[in-house]
Amino acid sequence: MSIFNFSAGPAVLPKEVLHGAAEEMLDWHGSGMSVMEMSHRGPEFIEIAATAEADLRNLLSVGSDYETLFLQGGAIGENAIVPMNLLGNEKTIDFINTGEWSKKSIKEAKKYAQVNVAASSEDQNFSYIPGRGRWKLSNNAAYVHVCTNETIGGVEYHWVPDVGATPLVADMSSHILSRPIDVSKYGVIYGGAQKNVGPAGLTLVIVRKDLLDRALAITPSAFHWKEQAEAGSMLNTPPTYAIYIAGLVFKWLLAQGGLAAIEQKNVAKAKLLYDTLDASSFYSNPVRKEDRSRMNVPFQLRDESLDAAFLKGANERGLLQLKGHRSVGGMRASIYNAMPIEGVQALVDYLREFERSHG
Repeated sequence: MSIFNFSAGPAVLPKEVLHGAAEEMLDWHGSGMSVMEMSHRGPEFIEIAATAEADLRNLLSVGSDYETLFLQGGAIGENAIVPMNLLGNEKTIDFINTGEWSKKSIKEAKKYAQVNVAASSEDQNFSYIPGRGRWKLSNNAAYVHVCTNETIGGVEYHWVPDVGATPLVADMSSHILSRPIDVSKYGVIYGGAQKNVGPAGLTLVIVRKDLLDRALAITPSAFHWKEQAEAGSMLNTPPTYAIYIAGLVFKWLLAQGGLAAIEQKNVAKAKLLYDTLDASSFYSNPVRKEDRSRMNVPFQLRDESLDAAFLKGANERGLLQLKGHRSVGGMRASIYNAMPIEGVQALVDYLREFERSHG
């Protein structure tokens, strides 16, 4: 029986990556060492990290006016690290509130700044992205923060907000590397790795160089982007094995044809699942169609008393981790880059089977 892991994160990794890591577990390229045993200052790991950074820049077409950092702390950590690095002499941060992860960012930022929620979709239970025309931005915000894919609520920006000269900061944790993006439209892009990039423990930060002199004096050295950039992300010991796995994922993505090719696959997977849900009155998805996430698909059964039976049957068929987040309930299928379309087809087949037997 094939197993398909629909976990929201830590999430499924490409099998080719896992096989490659297994083959190199005890001896990386004849070094006699596992990557987990290497000094981050040694030539072997320096090569691994440099190659990973170069491949990431290649995948996203990151310009020379940006730094790419491999850090720790996760996206929740960055919710504090971002304001510490970007507030400078300003007092206010603008936020667009589109769900649970936006709310976490807002809560953390309030410890350092005045927060202006410039727009929110809470009025409809975070089921849509507020249109740009509704945003009430401040005149002097240090930056505008958006979460471009809400992992829990399943809403995704399919457009880039224009916020003028104010830096646009984006938490892209759950859809980074799932599609091409224009990095130049953002001041900062950050994300935890455990969705589309690699294992938990690594955080990616892409920051425009002209923003590196805004850090508050209280910013710890390990979280100070300028200091980390000057140290090649090695001011402290980095998450070495997570960087190594991320590097293998980058190679895998390049071998797939890059982000334009992987986007086509992600569009096909999402369409297959959403079309099935939309064709049924037994299931429902709460998100406005134009704002639906390609990565995270929440859905509900018409009769929630059947939820336990649905999950039990799914597990028996090797369809794992479909239970929705505890804050919203229902079901959620996370169909990241490494989820093959065969996995989505297996889920669709089960959705139809369960409806036939319980509808």
